[in-house]
Amino acid sequence: MALLEIIGLTVKFPTRFGNFTATNNVSLEVQAGEIHGLVGESGAGKTTIGAAVMGLLQSPGYIGSGSINLAGENLLALDNNQYHRVRGNRISMIFQDPQTSLNPLLTVADQLIETIRQHSDVTADDARTQAIQLLEETGLSDAKQRIDDYPHQFSGGMRQRVVIALALCTQPELIIADEPTTALDVSVQKQILALIRTLAKDRGVGFILITHDIGVISEITDQVTVLRSGRVIESGDTRQVLMQPTDNYTRALMAAVPRLEQRLHRFNNIVTDDSIIDGDDHWQVDGASAKLASDWLLSGHQSSDTGTTASTTPVLAVKDLEVTFQSGQPGWFQSRSGVKALSNINFDMHAGEVLGIVGESGSGKSTLAKSIVGLVDPSAGELRFRGQPLPPGSKRHRKHPVRREIQMIFQDPYSSLNNRLTVEQIIAEPIRFYKLARNRAHIRQLVASVLELVEMPQRAMLKYPHQFSGGQRQRIAVARALVARPDFLICDEPTSALDVSIQAQILNLLKDLQEAFGLSILFISHNLAVIRQMTDRLLVLKNGKLVEISNTDRFFREPAAPYSQQLLRETPSLSHLNAR
Repeated sequence: MALLEIIGLTVKFPTRFGNFTATNNVSLEVQAGEIHGLVGESGAGKTTIGAAVMGLLQSPGYIGSGSINLAGENLLALDNNQYHRVRGNRISMIFQDPQTSLNPLLTVADQLIETIRQHSDVTADDARTQAIQLLEETGLSDAKQRIDDYPHQFSGGMRQRVVIALALCTQPELIIADEPTTALDVSVQKQILALIRTLAKDRGVGFILITHDIGVISEITDQVTVLRSGRVIESGDTRQVLMQPTDNYTRALMAAVPRLEQRLHRFNNIVTDDSIIDGDDHWQVDGASAKLASDWLLSGHQSSDTGTTASTTPVLAVKDLEVTFQSGQPGWFQSRSGVKALSNINFDMHAGEVLGIVGESGSGKSTLAKSIVGLVDPSAGELRFRGQPLPPGSKRHRKHPVRREIQMIFQDPYSSLNNRLTVEQIIAEPIRFYKLARNRAHIRQLVASVLELVEMPQRAMLKYPHQFSGGQRQRIAVARALVARPDFLICDEPTSALDVSIQAQILNLLKDLQEAFGLSILFISHNLAVIRQMTDRLLVLKNGKLVEISNTDRFFREPAAPYSQQLLRETPSLSHLNAR
């Protein structure tokens, strides 16, 4: 008998336009000690299935038909109190963001002990002993000392271990892990995946692993179900489904996955509804077109070119760069202490080059980017842009030319755009501020044209950011960065939160824009497969220090530094499926 059996599950959400079907006749099984992966694009129904099993469907969603059986017991026949006991004792869930899964006002000990005592009749001392054992089992070092710390005192990987320990408090039979490694770098991700595999093997716990990362699916799961628009497209043994897919959609999904072993000119494009909004075929601004935007951007880029000097002088030169973050207050007899985020960083970057930055969390990737863009002031060293000293951000006034010439695309498309402004207002702001258009009509025409350039309908300019998907919002963020007519673009994890299909579209878009306008791009990512596809050279950072600078192709053939070799070993890849 299967540990979990889902038969014909259909979940619906009533709307003013009728019922929206989130999952349609979904069936799957999970055995004890088995890891079953759910993969698919946003809106495929992955999280809805997890919520239905947990009995946590958001109102007004409801299960229209089907059954969910846990070890032969029909969960849908239980009342709320009975389901609550099952949810607490037999099924647990690991959420995507450990930062929001833990109470910041309570110590880790408080949260673990409370959970243990709520579900078993033990003393506080016994519960504390169990909590320490759970933290040690999840691989948290110095558990006895760290258990009384608060969540903010732990790194992302450590917090995720605490969340897993919380999920194990009730000794569940089934754990649902919803994107448990999305926000983690490869080294921490490797540890968390190994932990999940160990728990499944040693404790016999069944896992449902929800993720958009095909590499993670290939590395850890025994069975996989591919979902699209709420329907099961394909299901079975992981190696069989991924290596020999029978459905065209699964084949297209696999073709869109960035590979470590080879560089592709373009990613396979899966046809999705990501760039479609209601009414986009019936509304346009007169004279607006992608060609108009391209010509306008090219003319601005050419006007900023400094001739032969530009081809010989590095577009960016970094020499002996250091960044120290001060902490604490200085006393009478001691100076304020500091944490050195970057130390002795040296490299040059040439016009038209795409330079990658890789390294684990805390290595200094984002700090380096913020130093260049002026969000963090260096403590020592020198930054030069096109041969001229680059002033620190605190001395870089709003109309300094560099503020226009260097633009940044941030990781989270949901927080990087102002939800109180329309898309037209957001994109028009740099055009107005830098006086790059003749009049209001010209500004509107340029906004509509740039939206077309990033493959968004012109009608999108009338809407607000919250009305778009993650991929659409990231296209809008790219458009906003472009309209300043930059020569230098910093991309800080621009696709880490996106599905593999939407990621492929955004990366293709960045490739096209870089080739069309000769942009210099600093590309930050913890995904080495993406770095392989996008960059010419790369820097490897660890603990704020530069470990290696290498041509990208050479790096993936022969990484020089031991740490670089470790990163490559720990990166999930599809290549090992051939060895299964």
